[in-house]
Amino acid sequence: MANSTSGKWVSRVGASGGGKAYKKARPGNYYGVLAVIVVLGLFAAVYSRYEYQHPSKGAAGVPPTVGTTWYASLAIENCGVQLPALTPDPSYKGGFTVQAPNVIKVSPVTAADSGVHATLSQFAAEFPGLIVSSTELAVPNSTGTANQTTTFKNGQVCGTSTKYAGQAGHVSFAYWTSFAQKKPIVTTDPTKIKFAQYLRVTMAFDPTGVTPAPPSQLTVNAMVKAGSAPATTTTLTPVTLPITSTSITVNTVPTPTTAPATTPTTAPITTTTAAKG
Repeated sequence: MANSTSGKWVSRVGASGGGKAYKKARPGNYYGVLAVIVVLGLFAAVYSRYEYQHPSKGAAGVPPTVGTTWYASLAIENCGVQLPALTPDPSYKGGFTVQAPNVIKVSPVTAADSGVHATLSQFAAEFPGLIVSSTELAVPNSTGTANQTTTFKNGQVCGTSTKYAGQAGHVSFAYWTSFAQKKPIVTTDPTKIKFAQYLRVTMAFDPTGVTPAPPSQLTVNAMVKAGSAPATTTTLTPVTLPITSTSITVNTVPTPTTAPATTPTTAPITTTTAAKG
């Protein structure tokens, strides 16, 4: 009888979801866990936003720092044929500026384009209309707008006027970090290419297995010339102000003329003697 009563009580407790103490504790634990999740979520969101707005934390002290000036050379290849150089924009004041003929001046101005962020991907992000990714290479026209004839996507067939006409092409990026390097490093990820002094890089759309050609000798020569030019300093030439003479007229009082002293003339003294008599 006792066992039967005990069994019924256990059954009732199980059906109700636990005893009174359990029922009271469960809502507190449940909402406590929810509160922790919400707090952690908010912290992660705030921290991510801060990291996005302050990217210098991970790149502090890594060259190129703000104030550094480097030069690199660029080539753009479409199925074995080099495309014309990008059009320079002298008014642009960002961290990457293009100079003729396809010389890139790397001069970071913010944390976003300095240190580890000074990549080929960042350069493309700052150049109007230029798109580089692992699947697409889009080169804008001279006005910075999209150009269908120079927009290439993986699997697209090379044009009839190219070296590899009829073959399927793929986007790749080749770079040389020194003049002694003969064979380039080839990658499909532009974020992996970090700028360095005298970096040579080619953005290419070629069939699989084709090694992109380096930038032209003309571009390389211009890059080295720009990088070896002495820093421009402004010399202030001293200006000699003319001395203006001021004439002052002095009224000179004439010195009185002293008449020569006259020696008095002594008249002879005449003595008259009266005659005696």
